[in-house]
Amino acid sequence: MSTSHRIVLLVTSPRLPAGLLTAAAWDVLRSAPVLTGTESAQVTAVRAAGVEVTVVSGGATDALLAATSAHGTAVWLAGPTGDETLARELGLRLARQPGLAELELMYGSWDPPGARLLDAVEVMDRLASPGGDPWKRAQTHRSLAGFLIEECYEAYDAINDDDTDALREELGDVLLQVLLHARLAENLPEGERWNVDDVAGTLVDKMVRRNPHVFAGAEAGSLAEIEANWERIKQTEKTRTSVLDGIALSQPALALAAKILDRAGRAGLTVPLPSPDAQPDPESRLGATLLALVAHSRHANLDPEAALRKTTLSLTPTLTLPPPSPPSA
Repeated sequence: MSTSHRIVLLVTSPRLPAGLLTAAAWDVLRSAPVLTGTESAQVTAVRAAGVEVTVVSGGATDALLAATSAHGTAVWLAGPTGDETLARELGLRLARQPGLAELELMYGSWDPPGARLLDAVEVMDRLASPGGDPWKRAQTHRSLAGFLIEECYEAYDAINDDDTDALREELGDVLLQVLLHARLAENLPEGERWNVDDVAGTLVDKMVRRNPHVFAGAEAGSLAEIEANWERIKQTEKTRTSVLDGIALSQPALALAAKILDRAGRAGLTVPLPSPDAQPDPESRLGATLLALVAHSRHANLDPEAALRKTTLSLTPTLTLPPPSPPSA
């Protein structure tokens, strides 16, 4: 038998709309017998385009070889998982009998960047739907608030540790929180509900709007000019009457103080700092002293939150507990 006989293993992405295939894939589907292992949305779409598809319940390798022998070329339309077991079986068979046919792998469609995000959305939908995970279904935005902060801190720790593997995992946990909040929002009353596409759409619009040097042909300029333009665009988007507008007031106090002083400085405002000596009680004096230290750190271009965290963690070796004393006789 001539090795001009060919078996085409046609693999497609289950994350794209069924029937969205390359021109080469449609050409081969229309030019040779098409076999598959199970009914699927892709099979339905191919049939709707006028291509006959035969479902093979068993003996797929022999069925493909027979079709190849009769027609010269046969196509296997792989299922959503790629049918790796059949591909392996075919490869071994043709390695033992190379004259039967040549095996060709063809991608009729492939996952676009971010395709696994669609899987994540689908998994979260199942978990938060009836019959899914009772714990997730019982949550609210408020009950989850602490978890979101905790996961962000764990990602922050991974960054500080230069552990990119841990960072990948922790960002996944942050993403889980985003997906769960978005899924729960679908259960809000009519007129208030939103979903993960609304979250992504708002983000995309904001990125495009605030980066005209990338999307609108504006001059890029220096990094300082880009940052200044970003701030100007934000001011046109949001009417702010205070430097506190848009600042997360629940963040740690040192970081909050630094953010407020930085925002005020960029707005050209002079912030009168309270004098520690003029305060009426120890707590107020301590607060004024800490605020003065934060102001000093800003002028020195230092991050007070990071500085205190670094120094505190340097104490770790001294905090090892002694072994317990043996029980007395």
